Amino acid sequence: MAKSRKDNKGRVLRKGETQRSCDGKYVYTYTDPEGKRRSIYSKDIMELRKREEKLIKDQLDGLDTYVAGSATVNFVFDRYISTKSELRGTTMRNYIYMYNRFVRNGFGKKKIAAIRFSDVLQFYQHLLKDKEMQINTLETIHTVLHPTFQLAVRDDIIRNNPSDGVMAQIKKQPGRNHGVRHALTLEQQRAFINYVENNPQYYRWVSLFKFLLGTGCRIGEAIGIRWEDVDFENRMISINHSLIYYSREYKEHPMSTFSISLPKTEAGIRNIPMMDAVYNALQAELEEQRESGFNETEIEGMKGFIFMNRFGYIHNPQSINRAIKRIYESYNAEEVVKALKQHREPVLIPHFSCHHLRHTFCSRLCENETNIKVIQSIMGHADFETTMDIYAEVNDTKKQEAIQNLAHKLDVF
Repeated sequence: MAKSRKDNKGRVLRKGETQRSCDGKYVYTYTDPEGKRRSIYSKDIMELRKREEKLIKDQLDGLDTYVAGSATVNFVFDRYISTKSELRGTTMRNYIYMYNRFVRNGFGKKKIAAIRFSDVLQFYQHLLKDKEMQINTLETIHTVLHPTFQLAVRDDIIRNNPSDGVMAQIKKQPGRNHGVRHALTLEQQRAFINYVENNPQYYRWVSLFKFLLGTGCRIGEAIGIRWEDVDFENRMISINHSLIYYSREYKEHPMSTFSISLPKTEAGIRNIPMMDAVYNALQAELEEQRESGFNETEIEGMKGFIFMNRFGYIHNPQSINRAIKRIYESYNAEEVVKALKQHREPVLIPHFSCHHLRHTFCSRLCENETNIKVIQSIMGHADFETTMDIYAEVNDTKKQEAIQNLAHKLDVF
């Protein structure tokens, strides 16, 4: 018969328990779900056993709840995200941030086995309508929810994935703009830049807006561009990273405000030729900073960022969008008065955000370039269909002009 182990007070130790001779502390050793050996410690054997019981109960409750199908969406998401070791760090943080902000405290509390297709559809409609969420943001939510449900399917917790086909249904619904960002017209684009360039209150924004309208960069790529990424001699801009901004609205978010993100696909790493307007804007910005000082911000080892706010720090996308709103509202108010005095129709600028400037650049490019692969390369589109959608939209609006030009050139009617 095996001899039982005892502590220094003669008490029998249970399986997994030991007492260290060096300091008398009790140790309970166990194997976690990943197969790793772990230990908990206590000076008191009874306190250690309370912790043992809680640990065992937590493990069993979690497993029993999951197997019984009564786990919440939150439980399964946490289980899913813990398995995604292949995700880039910034991608992982962004997924967790988006889930915590929009799902965890509401829809995430639902029992996963009780969720149906219509529940997911209603949740997505709620985000679009009540939260005024853009379709691309909703697609990020779907990117984390769909595989969460799929994990439960593969583990035989639920029979079907209730999020299958929801995004397709959302995009088919009539009577709403599903997040399509329409470009500024050439007239609106010129009015916007001219107003910024000639207004002392907004002039400090001109180099950034010319850069956005002249390169088509995503806002994260633009605010993350560094002087070392710009080759003035060969007039090329290297896009090799971007900055991700985490809003402080979500107070539980533990990450820093900004984080460096590398492109998810090879298409995101690209070189963009500088047109004269961009070259001149960057040269003017360089001369200005040589006199007033350069951006001293350092993020995850990177520094030398080009664009900065009045405090000498990098911009965040929200502040840029607020500036855009102030500018076009100020312009429109003045333009209405001018047009009235001049007895003409005003050239008004619609509501738009910084991402519309990327769409505007792409539209101008599509209007003047027929090689789709060139457009795709400059824009950094990983998906060929994204380029084609914009190209088709632009050319659809130019049909009337094309027919008129054809009639004028033929002159046979």
